[in-house]
Amino acid sequence: MARQFFITTMGCQMNEYDSDYLGQLLLDSRYEPAETPKNADLIVINTCAVREKAEQKAFSLLGRMLALKKRKPSLVLGLVGCIAQQEGSKLIKRFPGLNFVLGTREIGRLPDILTDIEIDGRKNVATDMGHRTHPPVNRPGFFKGRVKSFISIMEGCNNFCSYCIVPYVRGEEVSRPSEEILKETEHLVSEGVKEVTLLGQNVNSYHSPDNGTYRFPSLLREITQVKGLQRVRFTTSHPKDLSEDLTQCFGQLEKLCPHIHLPVQAGSDRILKLMNRRYTREKYLECIQSLRRVRPEIAITTDIIVGFPGENDEDFNMTLDLLRKIEFDNLFSFKYSDRKGTLAEKMQHKVDEEIKSERLYALQKLQKSITLKKNRGLTGTEMDILVEGVSKRGDQLTGRTGTNKIVNIDHNYNMIGRIVKVLITGAFLNSLRGKPL
Repeated sequence: MARQFFITTMGCQMNEYDSDYLGQLLLDSRYEPAETPKNADLIVINTCAVREKAEQKAFSLLGRMLALKKRKPSLVLGLVGCIAQQEGSKLIKRFPGLNFVLGTREIGRLPDILTDIEIDGRKNVATDMGHRTHPPVNRPGFFKGRVKSFISIMEGCNNFCSYCIVPYVRGEEVSRPSEEILKETEHLVSEGVKEVTLLGQNVNSYHSPDNGTYRFPSLLREITQVKGLQRVRFTTSHPKDLSEDLTQCFGQLEKLCPHIHLPVQAGSDRILKLMNRRYTREKYLECIQSLRRVRPEIAITTDIIVGFPGENDEDFNMTLDLLRKIEFDNLFSFKYSDRKGTLAEKMQHKVDEEIKSERLYALQKLQKSITLKKNRGLTGTEMDILVEGVSKRGDQLTGRTGTNKIVNIDHNYNMIGRIVKVLITGAFLNSLRGKPL
């Protein structure tokens, strides 16, 4: 009987991509997926360390899996991803029940490490940050039935924002060869995938290692020519690197969805400087104006951190003012939390937790009013959605507009995987209601 594996993914889309990669490796190693952790012979926890809350969740889950292992000693248990990279061999000492720890650039070694465990039971820690990306797998059949998928085009970050742990756990920027990315895209399309999202800590910095002049806009132009692919998205972009060439792609490439996630983090130049973001409020506003000039209907979402060390009321009010000026379609917002080893961890003038909570509430309240107003403005319009599957409620189908807004429609299973024109009949904070035309 084949051994069974269970992978649990925490955090970002990059982790989802890595978990798919691990799943393909394990299938090639003659493992089969388990429905639950209790049925598994191997459990892999793919972790995120970008936020304190994500780290806490990972350790809580690890505790539950270690308790399961006590009842099933033969279970092989491993931790991979950002926390694995950050803590390394300390995790084995702290949690003796762990069998292996794999850093972000070592996950391709999983089959060999499992062989070592099988032969002599040795524990393995691999956290080398060599200048490399994972070799492709492209296992036939793995993505069958999926409407959309992710493709990592680069890994790592060279920006060293003062609050961010990514450069320390994902390493320096390294891009994948463009031919490799195009072949992966073609493979996904052959499996039935209709939409791909290109991933990178800063996709704007992409340059093919085979050709230094081949940049991200060139890659976008080639990918949108792949026959059978209907939509392309990408995330994440750094405002300081948003080129005119990339901006123009939104007006030139029909398959490129009119949505960009462009993290601003703060609306005050003083805080942006402390964050080492290397752009100003004015520069960010110019980016928004350029994008809307090229593609007026483009949806813009962002990230904002409240309570960064030294942030005062005036700084925070400038962030609120930026929200009113730009009117983002939505945002991801967080209270600042120290990340071990970053410059911000050592900064003075930390903001009181109660003040951070108050600011987060005020920020989210303002954004909710903007999002609801923008969504209600779509009522009565016709929009194209790519139908992805059954909604969470189970009595509707769900899909997304090109602007990345969720639309729920009446059941018709023949629509799954198709782009359908709908009339927007209702608008809510987190979704729209539509009627197929």
